[in-house]
Amino acid sequence: QVQLQESGGGLVQPGGSLRLSCAAGRGTSSWMGWFRQGPGKEREGVAAIRSDGVPTYATSTEGRFTISQDLAKNTMYLQMNSLKPTDTAMYYCAATARALDPPLALSTIYYNSWGQGTQVTVSS
Repeated sequence: QVQLQESGGGLVQPGGSLRLSCAAGRGTSSWMGWFRQGPGKEREGVAAIRSDGVPTYATSTEGRFTISQDLAKNTMYLQMNSLKPTDTAMYYCAATARALDPPLALSTIYYNSWGQGTQVTVSS
C-alpha cells in the first residue's frame, strides 16, 4: 500500500476554482484517482490517471476538472474549475497497482490505498 495525503480543499463560491493535491509516499501505482463522497451519497470516481499519464474522467466532471501528476514530486493534482454546489463533497485520493482499462479506473473497488480526504464546499 501507498501512503497518501490530500490537501487544497476549502470553501469556494459557485463558478470558482480549486486545486487539490495528493502527495504519495513510496510505492508503485498503476493508477491514481480522485474520488468524492457527498452527504448521504456513495463514494464515486471523479478522475483517474495512469502512470504513463493517460487520464479518464467521470461524465459529470469532464471538461471542468483536469487531473495531472508530477512524477518527480510523487504528487497528483486535480484542477477543478466552474465548480457547482453539487461538487460539494469530501474528496479522496487513491492508488492501485492493478492494471485496469480506463473506465474501470473510476471504480472504488480496485483501489487499496486511500488518503483521509479533503473537504470541498461550493456555496455562496
